[in-house]
Amino acid sequence: MTVASVSNIQDKYKEIDIQCGSIVKNSEFESILKTFHQLKRSDLFITKNADKLKLYLHTVDINELNEIKKESQFQLMDQIIDEIQKIGSYGLKDGKRLFVGFNKERKVLDRKSKEEKRTRYFYTKDNQFSEINNILPEKFVNKIICGDSQEVLSLLPDNCIDLIFTSPPYNFGLSYDKQNDESHWEEYFIKLFNVFSECIRVLKYSGRIIVNVQPLFSDYIPSHHIISNYFIKNKLIWKGEILWEKNNYNCKYTAWGSYKSPSSPYLKYTWEFLEIFAKGNLRKQGLKENIDITPDEFKNWVFAKWSIAPERNMKQYHHPAMFPEELARRVIKLFSYQDDIILDPFNGVGTTSLVAKKNQRRFLGIDISEDYCKIAEKRLEEILL
Repeated sequence: MTVASVSNIQDKYKEIDIQCGSIVKNSEFESILKTFHQLKRSDLFITKNADKLKLYLHTVDINELNEIKKESQFQLMDQIIDEIQKIGSYGLKDGKRLFVGFNKERKVLDRKSKEEKRTRYFYTKDNQFSEINNILPEKFVNKIICGDSQEVLSLLPDNCIDLIFTSPPYNFGLSYDKQNDESHWEEYFIKLFNVFSECIRVLKYSGRIIVNVQPLFSDYIPSHHIISNYFIKNKLIWKGEILWEKNNYNCKYTAWGSYKSPSSPYLKYTWEFLEIFAKGNLRKQGLKENIDITPDEFKNWVFAKWSIAPERNMKQYHHPAMFPEELARRVIKLFSYQDDIILDPFNGVGTTSLVAKKNQRRFLGIDISEDYCKIAEKRLEEILL
């Protein structure tokens, strides 16, 4: 492709100049060119002018380039790939880095004035949240506490927790150690909201609470909506919802409904929900050096459908409803800073606390089961940091 023709399609590629410092040997350039020819021409190509190379990027498989770098005998090839790696502005498509057109969107004219006119998160108006955050007393830091969550949380000061991530008992009839998992729904939600009321109180201003929940479809109880409505009524800002796709397709088509009939088809779900709320302000303050999420992680995880396999070691820990570490890892890295305090008021066998510790966060885990708390502590002791 000639330089003239390239100039006609500059809007289709991101251009970067590679300064070589000396005239590039034709033999070296031809070898690099031959390597790049193995890739799709529409994704990436390169041109040469004396001591300067120009690289045209559209879509790049960074793993493929890293393999090329391993096998390369030329320092110039290493330099080219390093320059591509340094580019921080890109999208992701099919696992590849997309350098052109990834941020195009339909623009809303006068967005801010229209948001003001509509009133953003109007339901939080007149909240009484204090903006003064407090320090969690040391006796609660990096601790697993066995007890009733409502009672334990009542001992904590206001505004002292950065992130709450939890999955309350489902009330499905599962066999937890100490928890009655088949309460009348009204009783269940009264108990649950008593705990959540304390969670809201101890959550810092601009802190986040994220609840992993699966509705009980056989009872037609939309738990995720009921829980979300509770937080909205209590003036928290709805930040979003993530679908946790478990890819679990083991289902019986005739259960609780009708087969091949519109009389009462029962809908099957292979996912659970993560309901996300913020207290007082959507923007959480933190130190830049305490950000540990990578660009690729961020770009992948802000797409609000996470495909993660369910936990496979529940029998090992004698717990019927664990979420996997990967789910907690994404939540903690996407919504908190290193050294933040992470709370799970239904800590179970300690997955939230475990992942918090692995990722240099402080934690507080609370559960009513002594056996689960012992398992959680044992898991924490086994971590080698």
